[in-house]
Amino acid sequence: MLNPLNHLKYIAFSGDKPIACIGWGSAAWAVQSREEFIGWTKAVKNRHLHFVANNTRYLILTWVTVKCLASKVMAMNIKRISDDWIKVYNYPLYMLETFVKQDRFKGTCYKASNWVRVGETKGTSKKGHKHLKHGKIKDVYLYPLDKNFKRLLRNDAA
Repeated sequence: MLNPLNHLKYIAFSGDKPIACIGWGSAAWAVQSREEFIGWTKAVKNRHLHFVANNTRYLILTWVTVKCLASKVMAMNIKRISDDWIKVYNYPLYMLETFVKQDRFKGTCYKASNWVRVGETKGTSKKGHKHLKHGKIKDVYLYPLDKNFKRLLRNDAA
């Protein structure tokens, strides 16, 4: 059921002015720290990965200087993402993931929004069937959308 083209995009406004953009897409295919955190075997991951969405883009426009805005907008978006995903793709989300470039960002808004850092990437990317080492390590953050997320993501009844 995983479709790599699944995505949702949001724009946050203050009055009639856009102030932030958030993009969500299908989960990354292979993330060791995520799989270990959930307790996934390869077979179970293959059946349940579509219940995870990746925060592919998050941008607060440069002219915006509102304190704590990033975590506030993220919290508002988190409250609606699974319902919107159901409306568009006909199944819920149980967890969100994101990747933060260690050399550029600290992940402050994710920490402030109660995301859990579970590890880091290996600094590789996939091109076709090959894994290319680029050395750009990213922190892996996860956000459960359901208190029973581990059971739901490991259970074939999900």
